[in-house]
Amino acid sequence: MFILGNTSSLSANSLSGLADSLSVHFSTFAFIVLIVFLTVLTARIVDKILVTQVRMMNKKMNIDQTSYSIIRHSSVAVVYLFGLFVIVSNIPFLEKMSVALLAGAGFAGIVVGLAAQSTLGNIISGISLAVFRPFRVGDRVNVMNEYGKIIDITLRHTVVRTWDNRRLIIPNSIIGDEAIINWSIQDPTVRWLVDVGISYDSDIDLARNIMLEEARKHVNIMTYVELRKYDPAIPKEEVIQVMVTELGDYAVNMRMYFWCADRKFCFLTACDLRESIKKRFDAEGVEIPFPYRTIVYKNEMASNARMSNNNQCKDPSSVIMQEH
Repeated sequence: MFILGNTSSLSANSLSGLADSLSVHFSTFAFIVLIVFLTVLTARIVDKILVTQVRMMNKKMNIDQTSYSIIRHSSVAVVYLFGLFVIVSNIPFLEKMSVALLAGAGFAGIVVGLAAQSTLGNIISGISLAVFRPFRVGDRVNVMNEYGKIIDITLRHTVVRTWDNRRLIIPNSIIGDEAIINWSIQDPTVRWLVDVGISYDSDIDLARNIMLEEARKHVNIMTYVELRKYDPAIPKEEVIQVMVTELGDYAVNMRMYFWCADRKFCFLTACDLRESIKKRFDAEGVEIPFPYRTIVYKNEMASNARMSNNNQCKDPSSVIMQEH
Protein backbone atom coordinates (compact mmCIF):
# COMPACT_ATOMS: atom_id res chain seq x y z
CA MET A 1 0.00 0.00 0.00
CA PHE A 2 2.89 2.35 0.84
CA ILE A 3 4.55 1.64 -2.52
CA LEU A 4 1.31 2.15 -4.38
CA GLY A 5 0.77 5.43 -2.55
CA ASN A 6 4.24 6.70 -3.44
CA THR A 7 3.80 5.64 -7.08
CA SER A 8 0.49 7.44 -7.40
CA SER A 9 2.01 10.51 -5.75
CA LEU A 10 4.96 10.51 -8.19
CA SER A 11 2.61 10.10 -11.15
CA ALA A 12 0.53 13.02 -9.97
CA ASN A 13 3.65 15.16 -9.51
CA SER A 14 4.94 14.19 -12.97
CA LEU A 15 1.65 15.07 -14.59
CA SER A 16 1.55 18.33 -12.68
CA GLY A 17 5.14 19.14 -13.76
CA LEU A 18 4.37 18.25 -17.37
CA ALA A 19 1.29 20.46 -17.29
CA ASP A 20 3.30 23.33 -15.84
CA SER A 21 6.03 22.84 -18.48
CA LEU A 22 3.49 22.78 -21.29
CA SER A 23 1.85 25.87 -19.85
CA VAL A 24 5.21 27.70 -19.74
CA HIS A 25 6.11 26.66 -23.30
CA PHE A 26 2.67 27.63 -24.57
CA SER A 27 2.93 31.01 -22.86
CA THR A 28 6.39 31.52 -24.38
CA PHE A 29 5.16 30.54 -27.84
CA ALA A 30 2.12 32.81 -27.52
CA PHE A 31 4.39 35.66 -26.38
CA ILE A 32 6.69 35.19 -29.41
CA VAL A 33 3.72 35.10 -31.81
CA LEU A 34 2.25 38.23 -30.22
CA ILE A 35 5.54 40.16 -30.41
CA VAL A 36 6.11 39.08 -34.03
CA PHE A 37 2.58 40.14 -34.96
CA LEU A 38 2.93 43.51 -33.19
CA THR A 39 6.36 44.07 -34.76
CA VAL A 40 5.14 43.40 -38.30
CA LEU A 41 2.04 45.54 -37.70
CA THR A 42 4.10 48.40 -36.25
CA ALA A 43 6.60 48.23 -39.13
CA ARG A 44 3.80 48.48 -41.68
CA ILE A 45 2.15 51.35 -39.82
CA VAL A 46 5.45 53.25 -39.59
CA ASP A 47 6.10 52.64 -43.29
CA LYS A 48 2.61 53.81 -44.25
CA ILE A 49 2.87 56.92 -42.05
CA LEU A 50 6.21 57.87 -43.62
CA VAL A 51 4.85 57.38 -47.15
CA THR A 52 1.71 59.43 -46.43
CA GLN A 53 3.55 62.25 -44.65
CA VAL A 54 6.17 62.57 -47.36
CA ARG A 55 3.50 62.70 -50.07
CA MET A 56 1.73 65.49 -48.20
CA MET A 57 4.98 67.39 -47.59
CA ASN A 58 6.10 66.89 -51.18
CA LYS A 59 3.13 68.94 -52.38
CA LYS A 60 4.41 71.95 -50.40
CA MET A 61 8.18 71.49 -50.67
CA ASN A 62 10.68 69.50 -52.67
CA ILE A 63 11.57 66.45 -50.55
CA ASP A 64 14.77 64.61 -51.44
CA GLN A 65 13.56 61.15 -52.41
CA THR A 66 16.94 59.50 -51.84
CA SER A 67 17.23 60.56 -48.20
CA TYR A 68 13.56 59.74 -47.66
CA SER A 69 14.06 56.23 -49.07
CA ILE A 70 17.02 55.53 -46.79
CA ILE A 71 15.18 56.94 -43.71
CA ARG A 72 12.10 54.89 -44.54
CA HIS A 73 13.96 51.59 -44.84
CA SER A 74 16.11 52.36 -41.78
CA SER A 75 13.02 53.12 -39.65
CA VAL A 76 11.40 49.83 -40.61
CA ALA A 77 14.66 47.99 -39.84
CA VAL A 78 14.82 49.61 -36.38
CA VAL A 79 11.27 48.42 -35.61
CA TYR A 80 12.18 44.83 -36.50
CA LEU A 81 15.39 44.99 -34.45
CA PHE A 82 13.46 46.33 -31.46
CA GLY A 83 10.96 43.48 -31.76
CA LEU A 84 13.81 40.97 -31.83
CA PHE A 85 15.36 42.60 -28.75
CA VAL A 86 12.05 42.36 -26.84
CA ILE A 87 11.73 38.66 -27.66
CA VAL A 88 15.30 37.83 -26.63
CA SER A 89 15.23 39.86 -23.41
CA ASN A 90 11.95 38.38 -22.13
CA ILE A 91 12.58 34.69 -22.78
CA PRO A 92 14.97 33.10 -20.26
CA PHE A 93 16.57 30.43 -22.46
CA LEU A 94 17.10 32.92 -25.32
CA GLU A 95 18.60 35.39 -22.89
CA LYS A 96 21.03 32.73 -21.61
CA MET A 97 21.86 31.80 -25.19
CA SER A 98 22.64 35.42 -26.05
CA VAL A 99 24.89 35.68 -22.96
CA ALA A 100 26.71 32.53 -24.05
CA LEU A 101 27.14 33.94 -27.54
CA LEU A 102 28.50 37.18 -26.12
CA ALA A 103 30.92 35.19 -23.96
CA GLY A 104 32.30 33.56 -27.09
CA ALA A 105 32.12 36.77 -29.10
CA GLY A 106 35.76 36.58 -30.13
CA PHE A 107 35.49 33.56 -32.41
CA ALA A 108 31.81 34.06 -33.20
CA GLY A 109 32.44 37.67 -34.18
CA ILE A 110 35.03 36.60 -36.72
CA VAL A 111 32.71 33.95 -38.18
CA VAL A 112 29.71 36.28 -38.33
CA GLY A 113 31.84 39.09 -39.70
CA LEU A 114 33.11 36.93 -42.54
CA ALA A 115 29.63 35.59 -43.27
CA ALA A 116 28.02 39.04 -43.23
CA GLN A 117 30.83 40.88 -44.99
CA SER A 118 28.84 41.32 -48.21
CA THR A 119 25.67 42.42 -46.39
CA LEU A 120 27.50 44.88 -44.16
CA GLY A 121 29.39 46.22 -47.17
CA ASN A 122 26.10 46.86 -48.98
CA ILE A 123 24.62 48.62 -45.93
CA ILE A 124 27.67 50.85 -45.53
CA SER A 125 27.60 51.61 -49.27
CA GLY A 126 23.88 52.43 -49.01
CA ILE A 127 24.56 54.95 -46.23
CA SER A 128 27.41 56.38 -48.31
CA LEU A 129 25.10 56.78 -51.32
CA ALA A 130 22.58 58.62 -49.13
CA VAL A 131 25.25 60.98 -47.79
CA PHE A 132 27.23 61.76 -50.97
CA ARG A 133 24.34 61.27 -53.44
CA PRO A 134 26.05 60.51 -56.76
CA PHE A 135 22.52 59.73 -57.93
CA ARG A 136 19.05 60.18 -56.46
CA VAL A 137 15.67 58.52 -56.75
CA GLY A 138 14.21 59.71 -60.06
CA ASP A 139 17.57 60.27 -61.80
CA ARG A 140 18.13 58.79 -65.25
CA VAL A 141 21.43 56.97 -65.50
CA ASN A 142 23.59 54.68 -67.60
CA VAL A 143 25.01 51.93 -65.40
CA MET A 144 26.41 48.48 -66.22
CA ASN A 145 25.64 48.99 -69.94
CA GLU A 146 21.99 49.73 -69.17
CA TYR A 147 19.94 52.93 -69.35
CA GLY A 148 17.14 53.49 -66.86
CA LYS A 149 15.59 55.45 -64.02
CA ILE A 150 16.48 55.08 -60.33
CA ILE A 151 13.22 54.10 -58.62
CA ASP A 152 14.42 52.98 -55.17
CA ILE A 153 17.52 53.01 -52.96
CA THR A 154 17.48 50.65 -49.98
CA LEU A 155 20.13 49.88 -47.39
CA ARG A 156 21.17 46.81 -49.37
CA HIS A 157 20.54 47.53 -53.06
CA THR A 158 19.48 50.07 -55.68
CA VAL A 159 16.63 49.41 -58.12
CA VAL A 160 16.85 50.74 -61.70
CA ARG A 161 13.86 50.57 -64.05
CA THR A 162 15.30 50.10 -67.54
CA TRP A 163 13.91 51.62 -70.75
CA ASP A 164 12.08 48.35 -71.54
CA ASN A 165 10.51 48.22 -68.03
CA ARG A 166 12.83 45.64 -66.49
CA ARG A 167 14.01 46.00 -62.88
CA LEU A 168 17.78 46.00 -62.50
CA ILE A 169 18.63 45.28 -58.84
CA ILE A 170 22.24 46.20 -58.08
CA PRO A 171 23.90 45.68 -54.67
CA ASN A 172 25.05 49.01 -53.26
CA SER A 173 28.65 47.84 -52.89
CA ILE A 174 28.77 47.16 -56.66
CA ILE A 175 26.98 50.27 -57.89
CA GLY A 176 29.11 52.36 -55.54
CA ASP A 177 32.21 51.23 -57.45
CA GLU A 178 30.71 51.60 -60.95
CA ALA A 179 31.30 54.52 -63.30
CA ILE A 180 27.83 56.04 -63.80
CA ILE A 181 26.54 58.49 -66.38
CA ASN A 182 23.94 60.60 -64.57
CA TRP A 183 21.74 62.47 -67.06
CA SER A 184 19.78 64.32 -64.36
CA ILE A 185 22.21 65.61 -61.74
CA GLN A 186 22.65 69.42 -61.56
CA ASP A 187 21.56 70.07 -65.18
CA PRO A 188 18.94 67.75 -66.74
CA THR A 189 19.24 69.21 -70.27
CA VAL A 190 20.80 66.88 -72.86
CA ARG A 191 22.48 67.56 -76.20
CA TRP A 192 21.49 64.89 -78.73
CA LEU A 193 22.30 64.25 -82.38
CA VAL A 194 20.85 62.93 -85.62
CA ASP A 195 23.02 61.76 -88.55
CA VAL A 196 21.78 62.06 -92.14
CA GLY A 197 23.58 61.30 -95.41
CA ILE A 198 22.89 63.06 -98.74
CA SER A 199 24.20 62.34 -102.23
CA TYR A 200 27.09 64.29 -103.73
CA ASP A 201 24.71 65.79 -106.31
CA SER A 202 22.36 67.21 -103.63
CA ASP A 203 22.48 70.81 -102.37
CA ILE A 204 24.13 70.92 -98.93
CA ASP A 205 22.64 74.31 -98.02
CA LEU A 206 19.13 73.16 -98.92
CA ALA A 207 19.55 70.01 -96.85
CA ARG A 208 20.86 72.04 -93.89
CA ASN A 209 17.92 74.47 -94.03
CA ILE A 210 15.41 71.61 -94.14
CA MET A 211 17.00 69.95 -91.10
CA LEU A 212 17.01 73.23 -89.15
CA GLU A 213 13.38 73.97 -90.00
CA GLU A 214 12.20 70.51 -88.94
CA ALA A 215 14.12 70.76 -85.66
CA ARG A 216 12.72 74.20 -84.81
CA LYS A 217 9.17 72.92 -85.32
CA HIS A 218 9.52 70.01 -82.89
CA VAL A 219 7.94 70.62 -79.48
CA ASN A 220 10.61 68.72 -77.51
CA ILE A 221 13.58 70.69 -78.84
CA MET A 222 14.59 73.57 -76.58
CA THR A 223 14.80 77.16 -77.77
CA TYR A 224 17.55 79.66 -77.01
CA VAL A 225 15.41 81.34 -74.33
CA GLU A 226 14.73 78.01 -72.59
CA LEU A 227 18.40 77.00 -72.66
CA ARG A 228 19.55 80.27 -71.11
CA LYS A 229 17.66 79.38 -67.93
CA TYR A 230 20.16 76.55 -67.41
CA ASP A 231 23.25 78.07 -69.03
CA PRO A 232 23.20 81.86 -69.49
CA ALA A 233 26.53 81.76 -71.34
CA ILE A 234 25.47 79.38 -74.10
CA PRO A 235 26.07 80.80 -77.64
CA LYS A 236 22.96 81.20 -79.76
CA GLU A 237 24.48 79.25 -82.67
CA GLU A 238 24.86 76.14 -80.48
CA VAL A 239 21.13 75.75 -79.85
CA ILE A 240 20.66 73.79 -83.10
CA GLN A 241 23.65 73.04 -85.31
CA VAL A 242 24.00 71.20 -88.61
CA MET A 243 27.51 70.33 -89.80
CA VAL A 244 29.12 68.23 -92.53
CA THR A 245 31.03 65.59 -90.60
CA GLU A 246 32.35 63.32 -93.35
CA LEU A 247 32.73 62.96 -97.10
CA GLY A 248 32.02 59.25 -97.31
CA ASP A 249 32.35 56.71 -100.11
CA TYR A 250 28.87 57.35 -101.44
CA ALA A 251 27.37 60.10 -99.22
CA VAL A 252 27.99 63.50 -97.71
CA ASN A 253 27.33 62.81 -94.02
CA MET A 254 25.65 65.60 -92.05
CA ARG A 255 25.07 65.75 -88.30
CA MET A 256 22.49 67.84 -86.45
CA TYR A 257 22.88 68.69 -82.75
CA PHE A 258 19.92 69.80 -80.65
CA TRP A 259 18.93 70.16 -76.98
CA CYS A 260 16.16 68.42 -75.02
CA ALA A 261 14.93 69.32 -71.54
CA ASP A 262 15.38 65.74 -70.29
CA ARG A 263 17.04 62.52 -71.40
CA LYS A 264 13.67 60.76 -71.62
CA PHE A 265 12.66 62.90 -74.63
CA CYS A 266 15.79 62.36 -76.73
CA PHE A 267 15.21 59.00 -78.39
CA LEU A 268 11.64 59.65 -79.58
CA THR A 269 12.55 63.18 -80.68
CA ALA A 270 15.39 61.82 -82.84
CA CYS A 271 13.01 59.26 -84.38
CA ASP A 272 10.48 61.99 -85.22
CA LEU A 273 13.18 64.14 -86.81
CA ARG A 274 14.49 61.34 -89.03
CA GLU A 275 10.99 60.73 -90.34
CA SER A 276 10.13 64.39 -90.97
CA ILE A 277 13.53 65.11 -92.58
CA LYS A 278 13.14 62.12 -94.91
CA LYS A 279 9.71 63.32 -96.03
CA ARG A 280 11.00 66.86 -96.67
CA PHE A 281 14.01 65.54 -98.58
CA ASP A 282 11.71 63.48 -100.81
CA ALA A 283 9.43 66.46 -101.43
CA GLU A 284 12.28 68.87 -102.27
CA GLY A 285 14.52 66.57 -104.26
CA VAL A 286 17.33 65.96 -101.78
CA GLU A 287 18.57 62.43 -102.36
CA ILE A 288 19.55 60.10 -99.53
CA PRO A 289 21.97 57.65 -101.21
CA PHE A 290 22.48 54.01 -100.42
CA PRO A 291 25.34 51.66 -101.32
CA TYR A 292 24.89 49.37 -104.34
CA ARG A 293 26.91 46.57 -105.92
CA THR A 294 27.48 45.50 -109.51
CA ILE A 295 27.49 41.70 -109.77
CA VAL A 296 29.49 40.19 -112.66
CA TYR A 297 29.07 36.47 -113.30
CA LYS A 298 32.30 34.52 -113.81
CA ASN A 299 31.04 32.68 -116.93
CA GLU A 300 30.29 35.97 -118.68
CA MET A 301 33.74 37.30 -117.82
CA ALA A 302 35.44 34.20 -119.32
CA SER A 303 33.31 34.40 -122.47
CA ASN A 304 34.06 38.10 -122.97
CA ALA A 305 37.76 37.46 -122.43
CA ARG A 306 37.81 34.72 -125.12
CA MET A 307 36.01 36.94 -127.60
CA SER A 308 38.48 39.74 -126.96
CA ASN A 309 41.44 37.42 -127.41
CA ASN A 310 40.03 36.04 -130.67
CA ASN A 311 39.65 39.51 -132.10
CA GLN A 312 43.19 40.47 -131.14
CA CYS A 313 44.78 37.25 -132.46
CA LYS A 314 43.09 37.30 -135.89
CA ASP A 315 45.63 36.87 -138.80
CA PRO A 316 46.27 40.23 -140.54
CA SER A 317 46.97 38.52 -143.91
CA SER A 318 43.56 36.92 -143.89
CA VAL A 319 42.06 40.31 -143.33
CA ILE A 320 44.03 41.65 -146.28
CA MET A 321 42.97 38.74 -148.45
CA GLN A 322 39.36 39.36 -147.57
CA GLU A 323 39.69 42.98 -148.43
CA HIS A 324 41.16 42.10 -151.82
